[in-house]
Amino acid sequence: MAVNQGGLNALQVMIDAPVIPVIVLSDIAHAVPLARALVEGGIRMLEVTLRTPVALACIERIAREVPEAVVGAGTVRSAADAQAAVLAGARFAVSPGYVHSIGKACHELGLPLLPGVSTGSEILAAQEDGYSALKFFPAMQAGGPAMLKAWQGPFGDVRFCPTGGVTAANAGEFLSLSNVVCVGGSWLTPADAVAQGDWPRIAALAREAARLPRKH
Repeated sequence: MAVNQGGLNALQVMIDAPVIPVIVLSDIAHAVPLARALVEGGIRMLEVTLRTPVALACIERIAREVPEAVVGAGTVRSAADAQAAVLAGARFAVSPGYVHSIGKACHELGLPLLPGVSTGSEILAAQEDGYSALKFFPAMQAGGPAMLKAWQGPFGDVRFCPTGGVTAANAGEFLSLSNVVCVGGSWLTPADAVAQGDWPRIAALAREAARLPRKH
């Protein structure tokens, strides 16, 4: 059941824009207009987290109705989550941590994976399984930019997407690092804006995020 028909890989997901929005949806009706607003603002890679009962249905609807978007599944915590994400139409996966079973499942499914890491041992485990484009999570709580700078030496071949505590105010500090390709953040989709259907506000936040300078 390989879904990677366009040759998409994790690094391409990260390179596409400076920010991958971390999206939590509780209402299926919000999925399509939210995705369209983000795409309008220049953000195509959309991480819909599997944190709500309707998340998979939202992924399915975005995949079907917003072809300009590349929708992925976040908070993938098991091989079963990866399988369900593929069936819903997800084109990439993001995990909060890394275990071999998730990496193996995503590889077999042809599903690009951004594995979550917060220690050197987790980076080594992910690299051993062929993953070198990684999510640093929770970024601020696990050491922030200082930790990423420390990893530049021993892990110079690894590229990161810091997520967790990243905001519009501190994203630039992360993006200035040579081993950071993009950041993940929830500030593009504020809960109040989603609840009110304020899609112009979300499109404006996406436009600002798409213009953030970065090394890559």
